[in-house]
Amino acid sequence: MMLRLLSSLLLVALASGCGRPSYQPSSRVVNGEDAAPYSWPWQVSLQYEKSGAFHHTCGGSLIAPDWVMTAGHCISSSLTYQVVLGEYNRAEEEGSEQVIPINAGDLFVHPLWNPNCVACGNDIALIKLSRSAQLGGTVQLACLPPAGDILPNGAPCYISGWGRLHTGGPLPDKLQQALLPVVDYDHCSKLDWWGSSVKKTMVCAGGDILSGCNGDSGGPLNCPTADGSWQVHGVTSFVSAFGCNTIKKPTVFTRVSAFNDWIEEVMSSH
Repeated sequence: MMLRLLSSLLLVALASGCGRPSYQPSSRVVNGEDAAPYSWPWQVSLQYEKSGAFHHTCGGSLIAPDWVMTAGHCISSSLTYQVVLGEYNRAEEEGSEQVIPINAGDLFVHPLWNPNCVACGNDIALIKLSRSAQLGGTVQLACLPPAGDILPNGAPCYISGWGRLHTGGPLPDKLQQALLPVVDYDHCSKLDWWGSSVKKTMVCAGGDILSGCNGDSGGPLNCPTADGSWQVHGVTSFVSAFGCNTIKKPTVFTRVSAFNDWIEEVMSSH
């Protein structure tokens, strides 16, 4: 009953204003170019502590006022984390940032995630914030797709993040975005593409000169809906060992719509 109630509350919350940025994303096709400031207001920077300072390691999506969704491979039980919301230019204090510490016991990695087998799937984690985010123009909730929802080939989704600008390259200061058309499972699982490395619980997108890269991990694959809002269909998981933008090796994401039940269960029990 509690789970059903939470699901209903989630649906109400999602229907009432997630996925609609106050600052509109730029409409041009981009290749690792600056996103419009605050146009992905659910984007977070996940940071870990080292030698008294915090460093960006992964992206994530704010899916409830006190919950962030990221990748399982972004989480280590031996590290101390914080989440930064309302971030755009990491090199400047812009006044919109919300820095929220994470308690060690509030990291929830999918129980079937295996760090020695990224291609096995289940690369998803949830983080409970130590205090709720203050929602507004620069910090908003992501919408999640309905359970089982699968996008058609070529659907125009955007990756966003502070990942490296190219293989082995620098991390950018400003949030980047790139248009990554979805590559459906039939194409992505072909032998000369990802073959058996890609599972039906994943989403492929891109596979040309546009891609995710190190540091984008855990961040969202943002996809438009018919009503003009955006849904986060993917959690950035892996790219080719041959380079971030290898032909026929699209960026691979955990398919969010395969994990709705797990997400709801974790959130309702913690």
